Amino acid sequence: MELDEKQEEKYRRLTGDPVEGLVCRLAVPSMVSMLVTAFYNMADTFFVGMLRNNSATGAVGVVFSLMAVIQAVGFFFGHGSGNFISRTLGGHHPEEAGQMAATGFFCALATGGVIAVLGLLFLDPLARALGSTETILPYARDYMRFILIGAPYMTASLVLNNQLRFQGSAVYGMVGIASGAVLNIALDPIFIFTLDMGVAGAALATILSQLVSFCLLLVGCTRGGNLHIRISNVRLQKRFFREILRGGLPSLARQGLSSVAAICLNHAAQPYGDAAIAAMSVVSRIMNFASSALIGFGQGFQPVCGFNYGAQLYGRVRRAFWFCVKVSTVCLVVIAVAGACFSSQLIALFRDDPVVVEYGTTALRLQWLSFPTVGFVTMSNMMLQTIGRTRPATVLAMGRQGLFFLPFILVLPGFLGMLGVQLSQPLADLLTFVIAVPIQLHVLRQMARLPEAERL
Repeated sequence: MELDEKQEEKYRRLTGDPVEGLVCRLAVPSMVSMLVTAFYNMADTFFVGMLRNNSATGAVGVVFSLMAVIQAVGFFFGHGSGNFISRTLGGHHPEEAGQMAATGFFCALATGGVIAVLGLLFLDPLARALGSTETILPYARDYMRFILIGAPYMTASLVLNNQLRFQGSAVYGMVGIASGAVLNIALDPIFIFTLDMGVAGAALATILSQLVSFCLLLVGCTRGGNLHIRISNVRLQKRFFREILRGGLPSLARQGLSSVAAICLNHAAQPYGDAAIAAMSVVSRIMNFASSALIGFGQGFQPVCGFNYGAQLYGRVRRAFWFCVKVSTVCLVVIAVAGACFSSQLIALFRDDPVVVEYGTTALRLQWLSFPTVGFVTMSNMMLQTIGRTRPATVLAMGRQGLFFLPFILVLPGFLGMLGVQLSQPLADLLTFVIAVPIQLHVLRQMARLPEAERL
């Protein structure tokens, strides 16, 4: 099957335009999507914090680890199928790309359904396993019930967003994600306060807004020369699952370990009370928001990387990578300095409780110290994953939340108390950077030796 006119024009643009401007243009809608998504994730914490209840705020943090599992499934199928799609379109094979798009989407939808059923059947044991105390449990139960109902289309939405982005159509993803986010921010105060639903209202607002995003993303797949999602294109074949595993395993490891890390963090903070759990929940949301722009910028790099790698234009891949590292590192230094100056104000914005502010401020300032190193790690991980280097990509994906954070959060609190809880993440970030540098430089040197194709 030949590329249609719109797909051909997209191919020429992604493999021919200067990579610096190309990355920036593609990054803008991705950054908007990520920032808005992070903002409305923070909205639940913000509005629930207005209930003046540490247990309710803690419940949002507890259920965040469940949402990380749902996101892990979505990113696994979304990145696994999306990476393959970008390389395949770069190699002029749109029929295979369409089959992968449908396979990734429907597999994610089905897996989300399984999560919903199992989660609702074992609601209370799941809430306790995620780190709920007896005082947090009722709030976590109310919040979690609605989140589980929305799990199928939440996972599928992540697949659609990533597939659109890997096709160089991040604007369509931005429209879908941003529309749902704006709706969520509007519905939160209505459901939480006006209808007096409390934390359950925050969760209901989230899943309704996610449903709107899902529908808009489906519409985006029918526009602008993007691959249509058709059930007739589903191919339950080993080669497609192998490619999904190859491209999605690093994301599954990263997001899955994020969930495990969040659970361990909640358990480590438990001895210091609901205020400590609430403080670390707020810190996690702030750092996720700060990281979202970086991830969005990297997502602008991924289709450039995938198309050009598939077209064997390796010099463009390397040039785009170093451009992204330089820009992201400078920006992260600026953000870290500003964030360190206003850490206590940021914590108080979400929960103005003296103990929460005290715990949260220390944790946040420590995390700003390691924040500038995250740019190199993120861009390296994205490049390795996009070009199909599964093993090193998975090692880096597991480093931050698995190889380093989990041992730290399990050991350091026993020696340092609450300070051990607060130090675990920044130390994990620094060690991940240490292993990322030699891994990435080795792959870049290998790529420099590959023969380049002539540009069409």
